[in-house]
Amino acid sequence: EWEWSEHFSAQPETLRYCGFISEKFDLSRDIEFNTRVTGAHYEEARNIWQVITEDKIYECRFLITAVGVFSVPTWPEIEGINDFQGEAWHTARWPHYPVDFSGKRVAVIGTGATGVQVIPEVAKTAGTLTVFQRRPNYCLPLGNRPITEEEQADIKGRYEEIFAQCASTTGSFLHGSDPRSALSVSDEEREATFERLYNMPGFALWLGNFRGCGTDQEANDFVSEFVRRKISERVNDPELVEKLIPLDHGFGTRRVPMESGYYEVYNQDDVRLIDLMATPFQRITKAGIETTAENFDFDLIIYATGFDAIVGSFRNMDIQGRKGAKLKDYWEDGPVTYLGVQVPGFPNLLTLVGPQNASTFCNIPRCIEQNVEWVSDLMAHMMAYGYERVEAAQTAAEAWVEHSEQMVAMTLIPNTDSWFMNVNQNLPEKKRTFLAYAGGAPRYKQKCDEVAAAGYTGFDFA
Repeated sequence: EWEWSEHFSAQPETLRYCGFISEKFDLSRDIEFNTRVTGAHYEEARNIWQVITEDKIYECRFLITAVGVFSVPTWPEIEGINDFQGEAWHTARWPHYPVDFSGKRVAVIGTGATGVQVIPEVAKTAGTLTVFQRRPNYCLPLGNRPITEEEQADIKGRYEEIFAQCASTTGSFLHGSDPRSALSVSDEEREATFERLYNMPGFALWLGNFRGCGTDQEANDFVSEFVRRKISERVNDPELVEKLIPLDHGFGTRRVPMESGYYEVYNQDDVRLIDLMATPFQRITKAGIETTAENFDFDLIIYATGFDAIVGSFRNMDIQGRKGAKLKDYWEDGPVTYLGVQVPGFPNLLTLVGPQNASTFCNIPRCIEQNVEWVSDLMAHMMAYGYERVEAAQTAAEAWVEHSEQMVAMTLIPNTDSWFMNVNQNLPEKKRTFLAYAGGAPRYKQKCDEVAAAGYTGFDFA
């Protein structure tokens, strides 16, 4: 029934779609809005979870978390961050009213996936724009455009085909990897393939590339150098090119930001790029920002400084399992889960899109469905057999953690610091460990289905 206006929808349209779905299925009746959960405690004697909010306690038999991968924004550790007297926003806490950049002196801190989307928009109207970059990324053209009437009809006629294609690929996107090796084709064929994928919309060059580009260093070097050349072709100033080209990691080993005219912004006279590796922050002042090299005055500061990814919401809540054991303490050296859906010592707590779960490392809306259906089947199994408690066995969780580590070790991802590896410069206390599941959505689904078919091995029921 819904018709999307463009291939990659903006936030307002996505929000309207959520409202449409909520109204169609009368979902609001089951939702407590404006209610912040501060903790959840398991009461073993009654086999009950107490969910603690700011003004009320709820009780439930089963507690299912659906807290999202990017729900907890992180702010940079800069002296005087609260001293600035102009407007200041984190992109994840944007005001619900239009923000006018016209003629203003604007700073954007961060050039990750969010920053590269914000920066071209701000540059359209700002008086001056100053971008503060810590590390450059390999950014690809998003290739967004309106959906034509003919395309709309074609999409609606191929839903089952589209869903089946997504279910068959590693990342649950339409992009399936090329079965050929980048090392087995001629230089001309390799370059032509890179060029074709680069000009396709979405993650084609990242996820639809030659086999081995994410696992073999030589193959990765080829595609990394290709993207570096593309960046240099789009920026006029050779000194800026050097600042914008990543040299400390390979293409695709960090999240690849998608952009619309990002690199061309730096050809504008009113846009300036500050390399924080060369001139770090000193402090935020009442009037703006001070680095080791100079002082800047701003009217507006935008923090595009990322998230405490995947585990942030769990860390922020006081979740206590058996005998008052705290989840954040149990995960101090990295998450321990079984299938990414349950944690030993925390009965009846089920984590959708949790750590070590394939849905954290793929096309999330597609992968969420597998989580929801599998957990629903688990609960139906419990009801059919009269079980009231389920808990992952410690040995099963340890084996899953080992399997997850083996999967990511087959890739080049561990070679790079990123949120994939639980690395956040704004949260230095976090231990370096892979947070997601790199084995791909089809393999993950197969693993989950095998567990279910064998009577949910690795889970203890009572």
